[in-house]
Amino acid sequence: MADVDQGSALPSETTSPVLDSIMNDTVANATDSINATVTKFVSTPEGTALAYGSLVFMALLPIFFGALRSVSCSKSKVAAESDYGFQSRNSSDMPETITSRDAARFPIIASCTLFGLYLFFKVFSQEYINLLLSMYFFVLGILALSHTISPFMNRAFPTTLPNKQYQLLFTQDTGENKEEIVNYEFDTKDLVCLCMSSVVGVWYIVKKHWIANNLFGLAFALNGVELLHLNNVSTGCILLGGLFVYDVFWVFGTNVMVTVAKSFEAPIKLVFPQDLLERGLGASNFAMLGLGDIVIPGIFIALLLRFDVSLKKNTRTYFYTSFLAYIFGLGLTIFVMHTFKHAQPALLYLVPACIGFPVLVALLKGELTEMFRYEEASPEAEPNQKEETEVEKKEK
Repeated sequence: MADVDQGSALPSETTSPVLDSIMNDTVANATDSINATVTKFVSTPEGTALAYGSLVFMALLPIFFGALRSVSCSKSKVAAESDYGFQSRNSSDMPETITSRDAARFPIIASCTLFGLYLFFKVFSQEYINLLLSMYFFVLGILALSHTISPFMNRAFPTTLPNKQYQLLFTQDTGENKEEIVNYEFDTKDLVCLCMSSVVGVWYIVKKHWIANNLFGLAFALNGVELLHLNNVSTGCILLGGLFVYDVFWVFGTNVMVTVAKSFEAPIKLVFPQDLLERGLGASNFAMLGLGDIVIPGIFIALLLRFDVSLKKNTRTYFYTSFLAYIFGLGLTIFVMHTFKHAQPALLYLVPACIGFPVLVALLKGELTEMFRYEEASPEAEPNQKEETEVEKKEK
């Protein structure tokens, strides 16, 4: 928010658009808490309330729908398994599993990335760096928004129009040494989504309008919650706990995040004008919320929804508990920020709420052990396990 400041990260060794965008969001989530701190608020109480309420609502959308889509994504992953691993229409549509080892490394890699950007902005021209970042997020934003609206396009696409199939294939070598470099399948619906997303991308590049920024930001957040899967609750606790310390340290302990935040220009936050009632769509006094404050708790909430589904009790107790806990934590962040007129690291309040409330409910229901035993298999591990099974069968 205007002062809700966050630097959460989800680094990875992969190069998917979702992870790339969240990784860059890592170092600049706090972005705008700082800008708001140094700006005098001239908006009315009604305008401020509208801005904060709108940000909370926008934050809940990608968490709620991203969690629901993560369940479908997880089921698609299981359905796509072959004897020796995964064969998906496009690998970018498959979830990426975060292990406890990955979770433990995230705060360290995020800190290195943050400090690296700090040095970059100190040494090189801010104008040229932000130009490169704008082009980078232009491409990522189009891909993320296209993936987000794809399910809606599948329903809205007229049945009378032909839906042709296409394939983009790059290979190297020939014959037995032939190896696929890129193999992407798409259809007419995907092309329509891409064209619509490109219009938003051009709008963002040319105008840097806050609505275009929010469309990209919501797409990044929803994709992150949908496609980034924690393998178990323990991993989620490690990730949130590590980023809790990271967030508090870089916000309160140094000026590194402040410097990067002031210099970083990219759609890695949701914004809403506090002077909308006075100036309309041309308003410029923004309240802001970093995407890390949405994605980091969001992937944990999505994990609890998948745990609910695994219980096969037709209830969503842990999902709704953690969802309400997120609302409580975000509301508490706003309250403290507004009371003390100082930027706040949102994970300071979100992490205890999102972990504490579901754990308390599990303890009261006697399902705490079952919760921490719930495990989602890593895609990378399954092919190896199946290969071992085949070897054992042949030996017998």
